[in-house]
Amino acid sequence: MIGRLTGVVAEKSPPQILIDVQGVGYELDVPMSTFYNLPALGERASLLTHLSIREDAHVLFGFLTAEERSTFRLLIKISGVGPKMALSLLSGLSVGELAQAVSKQEAGRLVKVPGIGKKTAERLLLELKGKLGPDLSLPVSIANDAQADILQALVALGYSEKEAAAALKALPADVGVSEGIKLAMKRLT
Repeated sequence: MIGRLTGVVAEKSPPQILIDVQGVGYELDVPMSTFYNLPALGERASLLTHLSIREDAHVLFGFLTAEERSTFRLLIKISGVGPKMALSLLSGLSVGELAQAVSKQEAGRLVKVPGIGKKTAERLLLELKGKLGPDLSLPVSIANDAQADILQALVALGYSEKEAAAALKALPADVGVSEGIKLAMKRLT
């Protein structure tokens, strides 16, 4: 589906933004961590996306980092946690803070996030145990559009975001998309 958007920031109204991509405006819901780090109106931005399709709506979510998006996707797989709750969690806690709360089993930290009650916090701690940690908080810095395209291509080919990010780190910074995909696939096989 839609994996990444690059365009001009046309509107900002927390938690929603509008990105103009060559004349087509895409509305995205973003966590506050992404919202605060967006460039000013009229400037270009590149966001990784997740498309949620429901019976009554198609909602696009945007993230500045692959780490945020993969955590969001992990959260929405948990029973009783929908996209809005996952977005609220990522707005209230950074990925690192969430991983720390899970590793220390701190339900009180999760309850401070609006919309998270005691039972939901306990379920999150149980479901996320062992899934958030050093391996997920692999810092993925996407320096340019080519690297983002390479990462997206590897994920589309069936590699996990963690594997793709590790392969991306080993590539030269100025590598082109097609060459980068070839090199990354050699590294992954």
